[in-house]
Amino acid sequence: MENSDLAESFSSGPDSTFEFGIAYEVFGLPRPEMGEGWYRYSVCGIEPGPLRAAGGLTVSADHALDVLEHADLIVVPGWRAIDAPVPDDLVAALRAAHQRGARIMSLCSGVAVLAASGLLSGRRATTHWRYVAAIAARYPDITFDAGVLYMDEGSILTAAGSAAGIDLCLHVVRGDFGAEAANSVARRLVLPPHREGGQAQFIHAPVPQEREGIRLGPLIEWMRERLDTEQPITLLAEKAGMSQRTFQRRFEKTTGLSVGEWLLKERLRHARELLEKPAATSLDDIAAASGFGTLATMRHHFRRRLGTSPGAYRKTFAG
Repeated sequence: MENSDLAESFSSGPDSTFEFGIAYEVFGLPRPEMGEGWYRYSVCGIEPGPLRAAGGLTVSADHALDVLEHADLIVVPGWRAIDAPVPDDLVAALRAAHQRGARIMSLCSGVAVLAASGLLSGRRATTHWRYVAAIAARYPDITFDAGVLYMDEGSILTAAGSAAGIDLCLHVVRGDFGAEAANSVARRLVLPPHREGGQAQFIHAPVPQEREGIRLGPLIEWMRERLDTEQPITLLAEKAGMSQRTFQRRFEKTTGLSVGEWLLKERLRHARELLEKPAATSLDDIAAASGFGTLATMRHHFRRRLGTSPGAYRKTFAG
């Protein structure tokens, strides 16, 4: 993307400091290694004067809302509260930016601003799982998904809670500049370029008993090291020294997933890791090494869980 502009609206809400830092780290930090076409970044405020932020910080915005007239990517990193009113001038500025083709994205509670602006009407969206019920009740025309890390609806994008904002920002970089650029930014952040799973794993998940984690930990590592082999419940329960019913119950309590679901996610993770390496290994061999057995089976699960094919995934992430 040549000469990209990014304007960020920073609120005075208590939960926005981290999300604001995410947007700056990904889009605003100078990256001379990316060349002259990298994002141009500015900060705008909806109120004059320093803005209060969590942690006893104050932030002075360089620009007012008029900077949004020239931005082609706008980030709303948070809001005062999920039910706090949104000023009419901010609503008008976002609607005008969207109408002329700008992309607008929210992080965590920033979804409240997009919802109040009417930009999410009839669309899918996400936010932090603890906000979903409250905001969905206020905006029944929006389809909220509490189980994903982010949602890309083309010109409107939303991220779940806090750190999921990193996932969405890297997703945007990947779409604008390619996988290599996103991987470079992720390495600088000391993070994986993409994360397996979604927000659902954090929703009211039971805390495993320490003794169960200790007891099943070695077995889980054993399973992870042998993803290319059959792992029937009978064998796993025997190795754990439990009945099949007890083993399945305690495994799910420890991991939050059934044995079959855990194995599928681990096999998808392993296949993705292999596909991101230089294309020296055939797709058939990757399917076998990941425990899918056949390429057809691996394709099925990639389509169902990731919405793409192994070949397309390799093309995207292996460059």
